[in-house]
Amino acid sequence: QVQLVESGGGLVQPGGSLRLSCAASGSIFSINEMGWYRQAPGKQRELVATATSGGTKTYADSVKGRFTISRDNAKNTVYLQMNSLKPEDTAVYYCNLDHRYSGAYSYTRYWGQGTQVTVSS
Repeated sequence: QVQLVESGGGLVQPGGSLRLSCAASGSIFSINEMGWYRQAPGKQRELVATATSGGTKTYADSVKGRFTISRDNAKNTVYLQMNSLKPEDTAVYYCNLDHRYSGAYSYTRYWGQGTQVTVSS
């Protein structure tokens, strides 16, 4: 099994910054895409940013220019640097990754437990 542990959430004022971290552990063989999603109260979970093992990064339009995703493959960790935060960024943020076990042909997606980010004055 693969476990994901997130950290870095909290309360921040509008215009502030936070850095989320998500570390994977367990029987890790091959990780492809790692990413962040978020879910605000009463809304569906939405993609925030993803980063593939090849270095391709994608961002939701709402966070482009403010958020930066990065990963440390040696540590099996993905980060989300969030700058210029807005109240509408308030949500539970979830990390995920696509993992393939040795000998397997397909990837399995794993999710973290979520970390609350609240942007409020």
